[in-house]
Amino acid sequence: MSKIEFNVEELANEYDNEAPEKIIKLALENFDNISISFSGAEDVILVDIAKKIKKDVKVFSLDTGRLHSETYRFIEQVREHYNIEIDVLSPDTESLQEFVAKKGLYSFYKDGHKECCGVRKVVPLRRKLSTLDAWITGQRKDQSPGTRVSVPVVENDGAFSTEKNQLVKFNPLSNWSSTQVWEYIRSNDVPFNSLHDKGFISIGCEPCTRPVLPNQHEREGRWWWEDATQKECGLHSGNLKK
Repeated sequence: MSKIEFNVEELANEYDNEAPEKIIKLALENFDNISISFSGAEDVILVDIAKKIKKDVKVFSLDTGRLHSETYRFIEQVREHYNIEIDVLSPDTESLQEFVAKKGLYSFYKDGHKECCGVRKVVPLRRKLSTLDAWITGQRKDQSPGTRVSVPVVENDGAFSTEKNQLVKFNPLSNWSSTQVWEYIRSNDVPFNSLHDKGFISIGCEPCTRPVLPNQHEREGRWWWEDATQKECGLHSGNLKK
């Protein structure tokens, strides 16, 4: 199946109730120029499944320069556990220096996280995605009631596609709950970020992530000083348009 013949809307309906393994197989069999987005949390499930389908999977991760030390160690743990290369993306040095000189290191507590995430996450991601035909993410519907209630298992990426390149985005874990995620991790001895043992569920940058209390939603540990409907960093900004 060529990229032109890949009917995203039809496949989104056809595969909506399929297992992540089948969705990832669909992605890897139809796109050679595809990579897995690994954020250093439960996205490692994507790597675990993909490696069982194809040995030479491509994986990338965003290093914002503000991650927890546990996350950096976890990235190395995954690299060694699966014997894979992880393309670690960094912000543009000049742009980051200009931003910090102008706004300081903690401006997001005053005027929101969007600008900081833009420099540290969105721009490096856009640069990476401009070289791909498709990518695989670990976002799930239950991660955020405000912004992720509608996440198809496969979609045209409206946020990062260009006139020259229609990017396809796969979300194999879209219909999974947090319980299913952890059942898979435990049952398959999948490595996980040690911060999860400390009450962290949704893990991002150190200044913007904190543990959650019992019965709190996992997204409440991210950007807790902002409205729940704005808890996206820009990597999946298409969610907000929905």
